[in-house]
Amino acid sequence: MSLLEPSASRLRRTLPDLLTSLCKSPDDQVLPTIHLLGIPIHSIDEETCIEYILDEGDRGHGGWVATPNLDHLRRLHRNAEFRELCTRASLLVPDGIPLLWAARLQGTPLEGRVAGSDLINSLSGAAASRAKSVFLLGGDAGTAEGAARILSDRHPGLMIAGIHCPLIGFETRQAEMESLRHVLLETKPDIVFVALGSPKQEKIMDLLAPILPETWWIGVGISFSFVCGSVRRAPTWMQKSGLEWVHRMLQEPRRLAGRYLVRGVPFALKLFAISIWKRLFRRPA
Repeated sequence: MSLLEPSASRLRRTLPDLLTSLCKSPDDQVLPTIHLLGIPIHSIDEETCIEYILDEGDRGHGGWVATPNLDHLRRLHRNAEFRELCTRASLLVPDGIPLLWAARLQGTPLEGRVAGSDLINSLSGAAASRAKSVFLLGGDAGTAEGAARILSDRHPGLMIAGIHCPLIGFETRQAEMESLRHVLLETKPDIVFVALGSPKQEKIMDLLAPILPETWWIGVGISFSFVCGSVRRAPTWMQKSGLEWVHRMLQEPRRLAGRYLVRGVPFALKLFAISIWKRLFRRPA
């Protein structure tokens, strides 16, 4: 049995309780939240997200952050297990531009995009200014080391607590998971960037966050490769115009064409249609 399978006690939690817990900070302060297809998304911009993470860390409160894009939202909508997992995140912030479009179409605009690929740089800079340490977990071979060097050069004073690039399937092997736990407990990082892809990174963050209750865990996907340059990120104008997916697909067409063209585009059209419908027929408060 995989070490990532949720415990029976977690599965017994009701969805309403989980949705309520998602929208609160560790101090039970309600964060601004909107809903897309019934999924709660925190409506905060990147700067506010960074300040929240660092301030909560100063108070001794940790947590984990999921950054859903359109594909994540599709799975959150259709996959009950993934939805139940992500309702345990401390923050669920919008990575994909289509989520911002849909929120605006339904009349509940989000504050802004909070992409993991941006957070790894901006949060590292802010962490350096507060003498906080970061740990890089995952990524393709060599990318974590490369990203750590570049982040250290960009942000003088940034403390790299550690780097760990586990083998594929490590989450199913007890010895490798125990080794990872040992490294994390020994280094005690303030922030862990987790680059394992979704949904593995969300499962790992949910599983390991309790062992370091003052640490913040951020899912960043392919970001180590972006930082060290082994994969080119889309130009800024494509990111802002919602065309970053085109740039990614052109680099890996065999792997990504199905995700973006077969599943992504139809789901986006459905999402926009539902959002417009909700705005037109929303009941007045």
